Amino acid sequence: MITYNPAFDLYHSIFRMAHIVRCLQEGECFEIDKVRIWDFYLLYPSKIYDIDVRPRKEKDVYDTREQWIDKEHNPYEYKGDNRMLFEWIKPVQVSALSCLVSYGILQKEEYLNNRVCVSNRQVLDEYLAYAGPLTPSERNTLAFMGYFSRLMPLSGFNGLKARTQLLESKYDAE
Repeated sequence: MITYNPAFDLYHSIFRMAHIVRCLQEGECFEIDKVRIWDFYLLYPSKIYDIDVRPRKEKDVYDTREQWIDKEHNPYEYKGDNRMLFEWIKPVQVSALSCLVSYGILQKEEYLNNRVCVSNRQVLDEYLAYAGPLTPSERNTLAFMGYFSRLMPLSGFNGLKARTQLLESKYDAE
């Protein structure tokens, strides 16, 4: 049986990445790995429940997750190790970001320094107007990731890498 998986579709990855970078405010930049993590949860929203949100300290984040994100798992969703899946989709994610750089949407200099910054918001908006909107579930996932991790550092004990366990964080500086 052949099934379609949007994680390995370059065009769908470009579409998702464009919607993620649209969330960046004027002059704001994210690390490439942060964008990749957001993309992973955009692909697999039910895996957001694997993120350590430490409910005692961040009750509002815990409640928001319960309210916005469906706990229901897709029966065709990958059931194995999240970190391994995250590494499998890395080439497609990096290719999608490189494509956005080649379109002139992202700044090349920042991208070469492992950061994602929008260089031409008009071209980005034109592309997204042509490509179409996200589904309500995807919009909720993106809104949650923005609410949860926009100002969160990527590295460190309370960083996004440590909380998601998608990337090695054991040796990160505090």
